[in-house]
Amino acid sequence: MLIRPATPADVPKVLPMVAKICALHDAWDSAKYGFLPHPEQRYQNWLGKLTNSDSSAFLVAEDEENLVGFLVATVEREIPIYRLKEFAFIHDIWVEPDYRQRGVARQMVILAVEIFQKMDIHQIRLDTAAINEAARRLFASCGFRISTIEMLMELSQ
Repeated sequence: MLIRPATPADVPKVLPMVAKICALHDAWDSAKYGFLPHPEQRYQNWLGKLTNSDSSAFLVAEDEENLVGFLVATVEREIPIYRLKEFAFIHDIWVEPDYRQRGVARQMVILAVEIFQKMDIHQIRLDTAAINEAARRLFASCGFRISTIEMLMELSQ
């Protein structure tokens, strides 16, 4: 299994996985995620830009010639009231079901951590669905801790 930075040629191969993760998020909490139709198409330009960005980690997991996972994270600016000026944020991570429980996600997270350490970033954040126990276990095993609990209330229209 090869974990490597994504290239522009990888973006079309990642899009079906983006569609899967968006569908999963929508099934878990459509009020929170509520995607517009075909979110993978909307991701395409953004991911393409990240392949040439010095302030992101867009990684793919490759088994022979097949992409079987991806991680996308970017450096974000903090609002100007905090000591911390910027942080990395892991937006998405996906591993195809046949490749889960093999350490692929963990390898991608570890490489992302190394990339952000080289950028002199001092904090990485992420959100995970409350129902996603596997993700919480993965991130905890990589050194992440629960910091906040996001709450949501839908207002009638």
